[in-house]
Amino acid sequence: MAGEILTPRETRRYLRQIMIPEIGKEGQEKIKQARIMVVGAGGLGCPVLQYLTASGVGKIGIVEFDKVDETNLQRQVLYGAADLGKLKSIIAIKHLEYLNPLVETETINLRLDSENALGIFKDYDIIVDSTDNFEARYIINDSCVILNKPMVHGSIYKFEGQVSVFNYKGGATYRCYNPAKNQPGLKDPDPAETGIPAVLPGITGTLMANEVIKIISGYGEILSGKVLVFNIARLTFTVIRIKNMPENHNIREVKINQ
Repeated sequence: MAGEILTPRETRRYLRQIMIPEIGKEGQEKIKQARIMVVGAGGLGCPVLQYLTASGVGKIGIVEFDKVDETNLQRQVLYGAADLGKLKSIIAIKHLEYLNPLVETETINLRLDSENALGIFKDYDIIVDSTDNFEARYIINDSCVILNKPMVHGSIYKFEGQVSVFNYKGGATYRCYNPAKNQPGLKDPDPAETGIPAVLPGITGTLMANEVIKIISGYGEILSGKVLVFNIARLTFTVIRIKNMPENHNIREVKINQ
């Protein structure tokens, strides 16, 4: 029918979501019209990309410059043994298009930095931080503040996962939660040094995808001003409140170390 946003095929495919009153047809239409940029297609990015694709997000972009390594295969479930040495972004897009050909995808094969971030993010509605280092998180945060876009964040360490939504409708930013990179003793987590259970990034990434869908469709309570911290060894879940610092919304340029 003229004016219909969802095609009959999409209505059939996403019927189980549409049946939920909190989402409904209107929510699914919003999901189709959404444009989501995922930075990082590793352990966190793989489940985020899979579930956003399966949910019917209209356009998904991937920023990823790395290649598939054998040590990735234990937890990065979009890749297999035949993909070793290949660009993650290319392989990820291939699998996502197989999963759902109704979703538009964009591949950006480069390292995100303070010079290119604003240009990469400007045409997307929500930015998903699936990175594993503090420098990238500050770049994503500052870009989201400047562009007035929400940042869905996830991080993992040993048995612990964290999920939050920053800069959502004027809410707390990543700098409110983690004020400065140059804190004494603060370093990037490295699975090569500490190890990581295969399921942890899967659980964390799925929760991140859930926050994205909630923001788009408008159901549930968003993790804005809060960080969900969970431990899969003890099976504990804690919510930490974050104080919103007004000065962290006055960013005019993308910074790295400050």
